[in-house]
Amino acid sequence: MRLLLVEDDTMIGQAVQGLLRGEEHVVDWVQDGAQADAALRGHQYDLVLLDLGLPLLDGLGVLRQLRARKDATPVLVATARDAVKDRIAGLDAGADDYVIKPYDMDELLARIRALTRRARGHAEAVYEHAGVMLNPDTREASVQGQPVMLSGREWAVLQALLARPGSTLSRQQLEDKLYGWGDEVSSNAVEVYIHGLRKKLGTGAVLNVRGVGYMVPKP
Repeated sequence: MRLLLVEDDTMIGQAVQGLLRGEEHVVDWVQDGAQADAALRGHQYDLVLLDLGLPLLDGLGVLRQLRARKDATPVLVATARDAVKDRIAGLDAGADDYVIKPYDMDELLARIRALTRRARGHAEAVYEHAGVMLNPDTREASVQGQPVMLSGREWAVLQALLARPGSTLSRQQLEDKLYGWGDEVSSNAVEVYIHGLRKKLGTGAVLNVRGVGYMVPKP
């Protein structure tokens, strides 16, 4: 998944970015509200982790502008333990959930997983489709009950496709799930990961919609 981290504290930002990248997420990190607003206008994210106390434009301002554009990107607001009014204000402004700072990292990851499932209309923790199972909580994958080892980017491609069976995702949409700012993208990167998935899951697991993109077929 591609996440936007909005945090002005450098030490916290580095720690959280490292944690999320360790979970194979693509993470763009900005340190003020103006940068956050620009990023959200220019890119599509699976989730935003938003601190409220930001320079230039505060977190509530970022959130209100996002929702004013009818953008339903899930937003997880970060507030201090004693900032009950801030949490209420964030939820009223359109946040989907909140997490308390300093972070309990396990809780942070669990809330991110729950929010992204909810946003995709997928209440269960596990994706199951045509004999393929993907468990984001444990990072386990299997085909017909047999474990399969996926690379981080194969995993990201497969999760994006399994979240929307029957829908076609373009190469650009899949690249957006795989690469953040400054990452070098080779011209055939997506094709390489699709090829790897077909070798591991079966040739019919991912279909090529000519001239459009890729999809997993509906059951």
